[in-house]
Amino acid sequence: MKKNPKVVTSSINGKTNYRWAFQTLILSICLSLLFGFFSQTILSSMGIVMAIVGITFFIFLSVIFDMIGIAVASSDEEVFIKWAKEGVKGAEVGLKLAKNSEKVCSFCADVVGDICSTLCGAGGACVVVAMTRHVQNASIVMLISICVSALIAGLTIFFKALMKTRALKNSDSIILTIGKLLEKTILRKKSKKR
Repeated sequence: MKKNPKVVTSSINGKTNYRWAFQTLILSICLSLLFGFFSQTILSSMGIVMAIVGITFFIFLSVIFDMIGIAVASSDEEVFIKWAKEGVKGAEVGLKLAKNSEKVCSFCADVVGDICSTLCGAGGACVVVAMTRHVQNASIVMLISICVSALIAGLTIFFKALMKTRALKNSDSIILTIGKLLEKTILRKKSKKR
């Protein structure tokens, strides 16, 4: 564990960052509408196997983004400044992420995490419908529904707990890896367009 992990706050220089909070609100609503439509149209028509694959994917996505959020919140800017001076690949992008840890953490842990939870719930509903299609007893349907929801929640929490430990211990190397990936993909495409 790091001796001096950063504390993520909602203020910059003593002033509350309302603009970022409002942008997050708009982004969350738009993404929730988009993925809500996706879950109601595509996920609802999936079979049990595809629904389970979808749930697994969204749990994985939620865990990865949660790990990134925790890592960036506990990363050390000084390390990235040193690496950037030494010309380490991904260090400059990593430094930008570390300097904007509040926004990155909020997006990764809150926005993406909540949307993935919604989609896991929709996938769970598909599994329940598929499993109880021929079941007439309402109590059994309710029991299956509760068990599926509990299993999804339990798996998500379990893997997030494992990843949080790793994220706190290896935050700088995780953010450096993310920096390298961004340099090779999204940021590389942007620089080519310019």
